[in-house]
Amino acid sequence: MTVRPAARGGAVAATSLVVLGLACQEVGAAIAVILFPSVGPLGMVSLRLVFSAVILLAIARPRLRGRSGADWLTVAGFGLVLALMNALFYLSLERIPLGAAVTIEVLGPLALSVITGRRASSWLWAGLAAVGVVLLGQGSFGHLDPIGVAFAAGAGATWAGYILLSARTGQRFPRFEGLALAMAVGAVAVLPFGIASSGAVLLRPEVLGLGAAVAILSSTIPYALELIALRRLRAGTFAVLMSLAPAIATLTGLLLLGQRFTWVGGLAVALVIAASVGAVRQAQAPPAPPAATG
Repeated sequence: MTVRPAARGGAVAATSLVVLGLACQEVGAAIAVILFPSVGPLGMVSLRLVFSAVILLAIARPRLRGRSGADWLTVAGFGLVLALMNALFYLSLERIPLGAAVTIEVLGPLALSVITGRRASSWLWAGLAAVGVVLLGQGSFGHLDPIGVAFAAGAGATWAGYILLSARTGQRFPRFEGLALAMAVGAVAVLPFGIASSGAVLLRPEVLGLGAAVAILSSTIPYALELIALRRLRAGTFAVLMSLAPAIATLTGLLLLGQRFTWVGGLAVALVIAASVGAVRQAQAPPAPPAATG
């Protein structure tokens, strides 16, 4: 079947929006790292979630009445996982480079794809990712702090939980309503830790301004661009594009933070991306019919 130029052009534009959204996320993370000496990772997480919650609540204007107890338990759980995921990721960024942190974090969704795939061949992608992780530890990004690696792995595990709870929340709340409420729950949960670690520094105008910029770059712009892109892209294609996050994070760390890596590091990132793409595409494919016997 011939693809019309207009449709092809729309897909290319949508792909560009997804990549731009990923770039914005990683630039936001780089700005957060720059702010760590002033507010620390927990203070930065607090600023990001508070500003993100305010923006999303203003846009979504979620309906509060008529919700069941199960609705509120779902969105509360989603918000707590969201807060924990962001806190662990930012704590990892304090100790290891951006590219390495995102590469390790992506293993969470990858593991979820392998487990839910229920195919023996899915473990091929898990093995490929494992080789990539082993290469990460070979000095490809310099010495990786083991605590930072543990934080990044924890962020990956909670990212898998985020995906599951996001789907459940989307079934109970229309559009961005569930995400806005979950972001508010996450902000309330993490704010006391941010205040305890940073104190009045969080209220400095320049810190508030940069915190708002991180929230807009890391949350608002990517969500908006993804929403537009999903109108023109298949869900499977979108998931594959999201697998590019480690490469974009590595490049952002190099350009904005001066975080260098060796060719071994580049190979490690490429292997994890290949494993993510393979797992996603296999999950989207229909199961093979049973072989005929007789």
